[in-house]
Amino acid sequence: MTLVRGRSVKEVAEFVQARVLGDESAQLTGIASVQSAGPGDLVFVDDEKHVRPALESQAAAVIAGEFATGKPTSKPLLLAKQPRLAFARAAQLICAKPEPKPIIHPSAIVHPSARPAGNVRIEERVVIDECADVGEGTRIGAGSVIGANAIIGRNCNLYPNVTIYPGVRLGDRVIVHAGAVLGSDGFGYVRDQATGHYEKFPQVGRLEIEDDVEIGANTTIDRGALDVTRIARGTKIDNLVHIGHNCQIGEDVVIAAQTGLSGSALLENGVVVAGQVGIADHVRIEAGAILGAQCGVPSKKVIRGKGVVFWGTPARPIQQYLKELAVLARLARKK
Repeated sequence: MTLVRGRSVKEVAEFVQARVLGDESAQLTGIASVQSAGPGDLVFVDDEKHVRPALESQAAAVIAGEFATGKPTSKPLLLAKQPRLAFARAAQLICAKPEPKPIIHPSAIVHPSARPAGNVRIEERVVIDECADVGEGTRIGAGSVIGANAIIGRNCNLYPNVTIYPGVRLGDRVIVHAGAVLGSDGFGYVRDQATGHYEKFPQVGRLEIEDDVEIGANTTIDRGALDVTRIARGTKIDNLVHIGHNCQIGEDVVIAAQTGLSGSALLENGVVVAGQVGIADHVRIEAGAILGAQCGVPSKKVIRGKGVVFWGTPARPIQQYLKELAVLARLARKK
């Protein structure tokens, strides 16, 4: 990715709080991997064994850890405690896109009682229903629908074809990718024992999404049945995730693609959930636990262990899981 206007190594180093070895005036016009880097690109390495290929690449500068100190090079080195994090922050500066111009497209339908701020961007065929609020600097992509009494915070970015149901609240700087549906009814039914028929349980609660959350494409998050579904500050949710009604997701949680959470699941702060994990109803995942890919967590189970990786169905600590696999392998060989 490249820019028309570059940034100096000094500017980038100050922005990411890195120490510079070499020419601070060198210009950076893009970011790249070591393999694809060209003149003007910034690259990073987070392992000493990768330093030499980076220094021999066509890149203009390299972000690395202190392990790169003393390496002979003609390129500027930006030394940071966390090179990958420093690179991510540098990318925000180098590849910053120009702010989109505020506009309400003529084809958009905005209810007279809706309250869009003065500098929002509302694109083609957007529908904003009555009494909805849209905060300053927010962009709403083409074909999106914002329901009645919804509240969208400041500097949010809703990509095309996002659906926000009535009454949903989004904080500031929330990113919602294309096709996501926020605030739909939960999957709640009551079975009539006499007839066997199902009748819908009320789904009249709320969905609240706090600041700095990112929600992937075609993800769906249900409103609460009678209370609230809440996604706390800084959580990142991948594409094709489903979060059921009354779930409580803590701060800085990461949830990868094709994961499903049943109703009333609780994920505490800092939980990491890999792809295709299934979490049943009323489960509690305590702070900092890590669920490996394709885990299954049964109803009402509590998972605890900060930094502990869980695997398998039912989910258990990976060391236990691997021991069980080894025992099964030995039994299979004996037979």
